[in-house]
Amino acid sequence: MMKWVRSLTKQRTEPKQTGKPPLRFVFPWHDLGIFLSLLSGATILCYFLRTIDDSDVYVALIFELAVVLVSRFTDGYLFGLLASVIGVIGINYIFTFPYYQLNFAISGYPLTFLVMLIVSIVVSTLTTQIKQQEKLRAEAEKEKMRGNLLRAVSHDIRTPLTSIVGGVSTLLDSGEQLSETTRTQLLENIRDESNWLVSVVENLLSVTRMTGEQTKLKKEMEAGEEVMSAAAMKIKKHYPDIDVSVRAPQELLMIPMDVILIEQVLINLMENAIQHGGTTTRVELQLRKEGNAARFEVADNGQGISREALPQLFKGYLPHDEAHTADGRRNMGIGLSVCMSIVQAHGGTMQAENRALGGALFSFTLPLEERSNENSGEDSGD
Repeated sequence: MMKWVRSLTKQRTEPKQTGKPPLRFVFPWHDLGIFLSLLSGATILCYFLRTIDDSDVYVALIFELAVVLVSRFTDGYLFGLLASVIGVIGINYIFTFPYYQLNFAISGYPLTFLVMLIVSIVVSTLTTQIKQQEKLRAEAEKEKMRGNLLRAVSHDIRTPLTSIVGGVSTLLDSGEQLSETTRTQLLENIRDESNWLVSVVENLLSVTRMTGEQTKLKKEMEAGEEVMSAAAMKIKKHYPDIDVSVRAPQELLMIPMDVILIEQVLINLMENAIQHGGTTTRVELQLRKEGNAARFEVADNGQGISREALPQLFKGYLPHDEAHTADGRRNMGIGLSVCMSIVQAHGGTMQAENRALGGALFSFTLPLEERSNENSGEDSGD
């Protein structure tokens, strides 16, 4: 009894482990660099123009532009407001007579100073608010896509689970009375439905890596050809009757990417080509360089995509007639929606079209160089 009481007391007194890391302040060095660079650049430019024109009428416009740019490319209000105050003081101290002194006794000088300060602060505030509204709109679109995806997945999980339960029940209740052919068909159906559930779960895991305030990507420089070859080998293992070819340029393209996610994009596209192409017997993977981006293409020789389905392909759901093929395979919009989310999280684009000679062509691009605004969204661990 005493042992139980001590155990209960210990459970009550021990602090709960929330699992959340302690909050840490991270100084915005990147924003500070932008702030100093733009104001220094504006000052140097005004000094240079003064050697050409002594009127100084352009000074206020140049510093206003610097304030707008600081507000646009930094987070929050702090550096935009600082740029407003320092910019106005700099104009009056360096580029307004009497030079290199603040003299508020001159007629009209305090009013000019105040008006310029108010204009700068208003411009900085409006620019920051517009930027925040853009972020909120982008996040709302993400949430809408996730909602559509989860609704479609919840429907498609229920159907294969029902089929699996029905098949297992039939085998358990009437297994001895069934013919060998019937038992084999039931087992093959259970296997196919289970494989479908595995692919759905993998897609959901990919979506969970792109939830929250920041997209958690583990980017590394990888050879695009190796990623395509790895995806092609997995498809050949599951679909040995499908001819899968890989074409890549002689130049080795090193691409910053989350290898697991991009490989899944390629697998999803190839599976869609095989499962929903109807008459697909061949899938072609191609990689090439386009400017500062790498372009991946997945083409098939199937029946192509209907005109009605094309606008809805990447929205996470399709009309019932388009989402299900004649053999009962399910919503291809789920995998394609995940693919679009992954590619966009990498800063790329994705599109689909029908080939002139038959079949469908899916392509997406990934930037070859890491973008500075994406670095903050990466996470080095799970």
